Amino acid sequence: MPNPAATLLIVDDEPHVRKLLKILLENQGYQTLAASSGEEALVMVEEQPPDLILLDIMMPGMDGFDVARQLKTNKATSNIPIIMLSALGEHSARICGLEAGAEDFLSKPVESAELWLRVRNLLRLKAFGDYLKSHSLMLEEQLQQRTIDLERFRSAMDASGDAIFLINRSNMRLIEFNRRACQVLGFTAQELLGKTPADLSDDSIEHLEILYDQIIAGKGPSEATETQIRCKDGSFLPVEVHRQAYKTGDDWIIVGIAHDITERKAADQRMLKMAHYDTLTGLPNRKLFFTALQMGLTQASLSHWQLAVVTVDLDDFSRVNETWGHQLGDRVLAQVGQRLTDCLNVSDTVGRMDGDEFALILMIREGQADPLQTVERIRETLREPFQLADQSTAMTASIGIALYPSDGNEAHGLIRHANTAMHRAKKIGRDNYRFYTTQMNEEATARQAIEIALRDAVKQQAFELFYQPKISVVDGSVCGLEALLRWQQPGQGNVSPAVFVPILENLGLISQVGNWVITRVCQQIADWQRAGEEGIQVAVNVSCQQIIDGDFIASIQQALIDHQIDPHWLEIELTESSLMENTSHTIASLQTLQQLGVKVSIDDFGTGYSSLAYLRRFPIDKLKIDIAFIREVTTNPQDAAIARTIIELAHSLNLQVIAEGVETPEQLDFLKKNGCDQVQGYLFSKPLPVLELEAYLRERGCFT
Repeated sequence: MPNPAATLLIVDDEPHVRKLLKILLENQGYQTLAASSGEEALVMVEEQPPDLILLDIMMPGMDGFDVARQLKTNKATSNIPIIMLSALGEHSARICGLEAGAEDFLSKPVESAELWLRVRNLLRLKAFGDYLKSHSLMLEEQLQQRTIDLERFRSAMDASGDAIFLINRSNMRLIEFNRRACQVLGFTAQELLGKTPADLSDDSIEHLEILYDQIIAGKGPSEATETQIRCKDGSFLPVEVHRQAYKTGDDWIIVGIAHDITERKAADQRMLKMAHYDTLTGLPNRKLFFTALQMGLTQASLSHWQLAVVTVDLDDFSRVNETWGHQLGDRVLAQVGQRLTDCLNVSDTVGRMDGDEFALILMIREGQADPLQTVERIRETLREPFQLADQSTAMTASIGIALYPSDGNEAHGLIRHANTAMHRAKKIGRDNYRFYTTQMNEEATARQAIEIALRDAVKQQAFELFYQPKISVVDGSVCGLEALLRWQQPGQGNVSPAVFVPILENLGLISQVGNWVITRVCQQIADWQRAGEEGIQVAVNVSCQQIIDGDFIASIQQALIDHQIDPHWLEIELTESSLMENTSHTIASLQTLQQLGVKVSIDDFGTGYSSLAYLRRFPIDKLKIDIAFIREVTTNPQDAAIARTIIELAHSLNLQVIAEGVETPEQLDFLKKNGCDQVQGYLFSKPLPVLELEAYLRERGCFT
């Protein structure tokens, strides 16, 4: 049997390879020698023959093939096992190595477990070979020693943790085996003796005879092969078998070493399950679901069936995690997975894609109902309350459906289309479903293009500011400006702020762009003042995300300092809804702005909360009447009453009032009669780029 302290010679011209192999082998208890060339290796082998040689093929001077040939043609060294090492992956390299006499072959980089297994098996087989040779000589010289030697051989085999079998090629019978073989297979020694290897395998005796003859001829597999052996109880044990042939007298003995790989197989299965199944729900994960969809599409194509891809996204699932915690949230997801499974036919598939999103594959055979029945079952079953400890909660889902072949014939496209439909359903409201349409895809594609272009625009600061004048109702003078963000999508032209601003908010980029706007406005005010123009107040729209961000106040302060302008020239406009976000933080932020001297106005007043409470609590300077009330202020008595009330309310709180969207003299006359302070709209000017604005201000006598 191989000695753990066996001496191994490493032959490689690369120092780091020698060092790595030395560490790996010495960690297993082996002693190592090293040579950097074939010539040096031959000298070392002659001086101190090792038990095994790890031989690199590609070396300067004498390559590995030449070294192996010299060793194998030398009777004194021919029995030393050789494992060829090479970074070459060609089959021809393996053939040449085996022809040169190498017993085994490993590709670089060497995997440690494989290296240890190959070394261990070859040392073990060498020990067997050495013993069989000496045993054969001893039989010829001293037959009386046979019994003693046989017992030693059996003791050596019994010390192995692997099952070992010796088979006589002539009669294909087991002639020796170790104790481990009996333990593994469940046979007694008497029961095993005389059995054929075919009795312990699914292979026929004819097939095994061919395999053994190939091994004897040196053409059999050089690496261990995976197979299974039959136990006494009829079960099969997965093993990795390494076979070697030895000549004894006129006969050949096949030595088989069977290593039990049950645990490795179980670990492989666990890894396979982890790689393809969701650990929480036990459902196929995204990768396996996609594979199943590809197979389903192939089957549907061959059978001329329809197929539906359905994506299911739970509505407001974050509320469950926030209310009861992630542990109970996971229990809900597991129950959702089971309920979805219960809704399906045996030919259908459900998988968990991500988070609270699931997906289904529905096979629709000819004559079967459309997928809507399954969708309705899903909606109904999800509405049933989920039990969470002593609590219960109902769930709803937004569902998207894409059909093969009408909506596409490729897996990725169908999943994408189903998601598009699902997102459309979610926009409509909770507990809805939608089928995919081409229009949805076009809209989704256009939005994706806008998102990509917007991200690039933020990086390049490819935005522009237009300015719309504010007019004093009392004397008609320009009393301020409103800065308005504009953007041209490359190749598409101007994009409405109503389209791209919400996208910036969804992408989390609105604060970055908002800070750029404030900085740019402060720079513009400073440029005008340095040019000797009179100061003019500029209002900037601010989103609730900007206020929530921690650097909102700091960015305003820095812009004012950098451009050395008085804070009262800057005005911040907020919508009513943004005031309600993170109220205490918003109040503190606005109070800080007021202390700095920055003015604050409420935009679109009348469309949101319109609460006296917040008007009293928040530090506000102005109210801006929403355009919706101004548009029909002269024709709709209700709008006129609302506008009149807002003006009176603001004045009673010492707030100024601005009316936006003024387009007719009649609207202006109404606002003037009712005491409105400022107006803006197309009656006076549309939003203008800087150069046109400066010309406008010069015409009005505001600029020189």
